[in-house]
Amino acid sequence: MDAEIAEAATTMDLISDPTEQFHVLQQVHEAVLSGDRPRVTPRSVILDSWRRSLAARVDPEVFRPPMVYKPEDVPDVRSAHPMRDVLPLLRELLVSIADESSYVMIVTDADGTILWREGPAELCRLADPVGLREGTGWAEGAIGTNAMGTALAVDAPVQIYSAEHLVRAYHTWTCAAAPVHDPDSGRVLGVIDISGLLHELHPAIVTLVSASARLAESHLRRQMEMRDERLRVKHLSHLIGLRGEPAALLTTTGRVIAAEPYGGPWPARLPIRAGSDRVLLADGREALVEPLSEGYLIRLPRSAQGSPATRRPILSLSFLGDRPVAVLDGRELPLTLRRAELLALLALRPAGLTAEQLALQLYGDDGNPTTVRAEIHRLRAQLGEASMTAKPYRLRAEVEADFLTVRDALRSGDIRAAVAAAHAPLLARSEAPAIRAERDQLVTALRSAVLDTRDHEALWTFGQSEPGSEDIEVFERLIGELPAHDPRQAVAAARLAWLLRDDDDTADTADTAGISRHAGSGRARIRPHGPAAGVAAAVRGPRRA
Repeated sequence: MDAEIAEAATTMDLISDPTEQFHVLQQVHEAVLSGDRPRVTPRSVILDSWRRSLAARVDPEVFRPPMVYKPEDVPDVRSAHPMRDVLPLLRELLVSIADESSYVMIVTDADGTILWREGPAELCRLADPVGLREGTGWAEGAIGTNAMGTALAVDAPVQIYSAEHLVRAYHTWTCAAAPVHDPDSGRVLGVIDISGLLHELHPAIVTLVSASARLAESHLRRQMEMRDERLRVKHLSHLIGLRGEPAALLTTTGRVIAAEPYGGPWPARLPIRAGSDRVLLADGREALVEPLSEGYLIRLPRSAQGSPATRRPILSLSFLGDRPVAVLDGRELPLTLRRAELLALLALRPAGLTAEQLALQLYGDDGNPTTVRAEIHRLRAQLGEASMTAKPYRLRAEVEADFLTVRDALRSGDIRAAVAAAHAPLLARSEAPAIRAERDQLVTALRSAVLDTRDHEALWTFGQSEPGSEDIEVFERLIGELPAHDPRQAVAAARLAWLLRDDDDTADTADTAGISRHAGSGRARIRPHGPAAGVAAAVRGPRRA
C-alpha cells in the first residue's frame, strides 16, 4: 500500500492544485536535503539533477548565478550566436503570449548563459533581483536544478516546478525549457525557456516550449539548406571544370554537399584542419584541399587515383572521466567498460599482452584467461584485424589517447599541458587492479608535479579538474601564490573554506563511528551526510517494514 501511495504521489499532476503542490514539494525538498525520508518521491529527473548539483557544490541556501557577460558585452555575444536567426520566429510565437500570460521568454547559449530575455516589464523587474537576466549563467553546476540548466544536462525538454528547484530562492518560480540543436553538427546551440511565478504557468507550457524548439530547428535547417544551394550554384563550375577528376564541394564545417563523379570516394563529412592543404581519406589516399570564398573544394589528383595506400588505422581514446569514448577512423565504437579497460591496457603496453597477463591485470589472481579471450574476440570484431593482432594481443592502429597525452606531457616537463589534458581520472568507474594502479599513479604524479612547480596557472587548472577539486593543499597554495588582485584568489578561498568545513564534518563523523582515515588522503570513508545523504536516501526510497 505504501508503494502504491508513493507511486501515486510521484506521478501526480503538479499543476492541478498549485497551492497544495507547492506545500508538498516544499516538504519533499526539506526532507531530502535534511536526510529524512520524504513522504513523496521526487521525479527521477529532479532527483538526478539535485545529485549533480550537490556534487558541484551548489548551496541550496545561496543563489548566485554568475555574471558571465557584462551588460555592455551581451550585444556582441548575441550578434555572433546562431540563435539570433530564430529570434523573430520566437518573438512571434512566444513573446505576445508572454505579455498576456505574465511570463518571460528566455534564450540561452549552449553553456546556459542567458542572451535574450523578453516579457512583461513588471515580471522582468521581479526577475532582475534573482539574477534571471541577460549575461547570467544558469548551468546546473552554477545555480543548481533549473529548467535551462537541467534541459542542457539531459538534452531534453524539462519543466521545473516550484520547490523542485534546488536553490530555495526560486521556489516561487516555475519554468520550462527545451534544447535547440544545430542541424549541421547536431550539437546543442542553447535552450528556449519560459519562466513565470508559481501560479502563472499553464501545464501545457512545456509542450509549447518543445514545439518552439522544433520550429526553431526547422528554421535553422531551412537556412542551412539555402546556404548549401547558394554554395553549390556559386562553385559547381569548379567541379565540372575538373573534367572527371574526383572532387567534392564542402561547407566550412566539412560537410559534403556535391561530388563529381556522383557517389565517389567521399564520406558525408571530412575533418578539414584550418590551414591544411591536404586531407586523408578513409582508404588511405590523400586529397588536396582548396579553400573557396565559402567552403572548400576537395579533389583527388590523378597520381592518387590508383590503389588505396596502405596505412595504419587511427584509434582515438578519450578515457579520462566516467564515459569512455573510442573512435576508429572517425567512427565511434560502441563501448562497454570492460572493452574500454582492455583498450587502455593495450594502449599502455604497445608491445602486447597475453590472455593470461590481461586476466591478471583485469581481475587479479582470480582472473580467467578464457573469459578474457571471449571479450577480446568481440573487441577484435569491432576493430578489425587491421587494428589488432593476436599472440600476443596488440594494437596495430595508431593510438591517440588522452591519458597517454598526460603521461607524455609529464615526462617532457610540460606541466601546463599535462594538467590541461587531465580533467578527470582514468576510467573513473573501473575497478580493474591494473587500471586502478595506473589511475592512482597518474593522479599522484600529476599532483606532485603541480605542487613542485611555482606555476600558479598550472596549479589553478589542476584545482578545477576532478582530481584536484577536493585537494586542500592545492587551494592553500593557490591562496598563498595568486596575486592579491587576482579574482581567483577569492574563489580559491571560498573553495578552501568549503573543503575545510566538509573535512571537519567528515572527521567528526569518522571519529563518532570509529572509522579510520585513508593513509595520505586525510579523508574518511563514511556514508553520505547532509544534503548528499538526503539525495542518497531518496534514491534508495522508503524502507520496507
